[in-house]
Amino acid sequence: MKSYSRKSHPSIGFVSTYPPTECGLATFTLALRDAIGGVRGTTDGLGIVSLIDDHPGKSGPEVAHEHFNGDRVSLERTTEVLNTFDVVLFEHEYGIYGGPDGAEILDMVWGLDVPSLVTLHTVPTEPTLNQQIILERLVAETDGTIVMTNAAARRMAHQFDVDAEKIQVIPHGANPALAGPRSDSGTGRPIVLTWGLIGPGKGLERSIKSFVGLKDLQPAPRYVILGRTHPKVHAAHGDAYLDGLKSLVDELGLGGVVEFDGRYMDTDALIETIRGVDIVVVPYDSKEQATSGVLVEAIAAGKPVVATAFPHAVEILATGAGIVVPHDDPDKMTAALHSLLTDPRAANQMADVAESIGSRLFWPAIAARYESMITELVADASAQRIARVS
Repeated sequence: MKSYSRKSHPSIGFVSTYPPTECGLATFTLALRDAIGGVRGTTDGLGIVSLIDDHPGKSGPEVAHEHFNGDRVSLERTTEVLNTFDVVLFEHEYGIYGGPDGAEILDMVWGLDVPSLVTLHTVPTEPTLNQQIILERLVAETDGTIVMTNAAARRMAHQFDVDAEKIQVIPHGANPALAGPRSDSGTGRPIVLTWGLIGPGKGLERSIKSFVGLKDLQPAPRYVILGRTHPKVHAAHGDAYLDGLKSLVDELGLGGVVEFDGRYMDTDALIETIRGVDIVVVPYDSKEQATSGVLVEAIAAGKPVVATAFPHAVEILATGAGIVVPHDDPDKMTAALHSLLTDPRAANQMADVAESIGSRLFWPAIAARYESMITELVADASAQRIARVS
């Protein structure tokens, strides 16, 4: 069997969804792998074990193996492949692994002969018993745990039976190209943007309703909802949810204000789009979302943000980079947007704060922190092996 070990740098096996799968974790893993490769000057030894539910994807040469969720034969092969790396980095979200609440990740961890880390993308405030058991065992059985916000670290320490010393905070990264100058849309109208895969829980009903009180502003804003239905939502329900949002826009008489752009953009096109807007809205329903890549990218682009009061937004917008509004109050969202659309000085001040924060969130700096943690972990594991032998 091929070994991915390298003498100059520890080889890393990334376990996650991965393109061509369309989801936030796939995008995150691609960006993190590329960024670590940038820090090292090579992507050699940086392999992917991609999680899939059905048919194989059209993956690139960096994909060492595709794991079929829930397939025991595939699991055996997955374990063999992971043990060819010097260290394994799991991206954890309950919905991407096989088994109840994604319990199959534990089978992977238990089959390892090499050190491992796990990045937690969700830390629930009210986990089910099974979700709590999975998270606690993941922290116990891996050699280090990464969360992306201080709020998530506090939640792990206070609500879960874990060794808090094993938990480190490394923020979600952002593409440095987001820091470029604002591109002009040429319409003369301010542009407000929400982007990402669409499905229940994104809070788009709330953000759409907030524009009822803004449509008479001069010039009238454009609210662009960029993205298409999440593949898993589409497989189960088609575009019913998206069609419902479009019907809501018609009912509220917002046809000249709210626009749907159904593209799933590549990185360059998305960056150009984000740079061209004035305000970003992150209206999520969740009251426990500890991490939002969209929020990080908006801040990195120097955009003032209006967001519901999920933990990551509360933490990062407390700096003055935006406005946090209650979850169930579209009028408060209307007021927040109105203040930014009619007071350029306030909007510019928030943009300046966002830009200063965003400069610390670019992928090269984030990747360097992962690289340091991984190098230290592999060195410790090697020292322990030598001690056992002697």
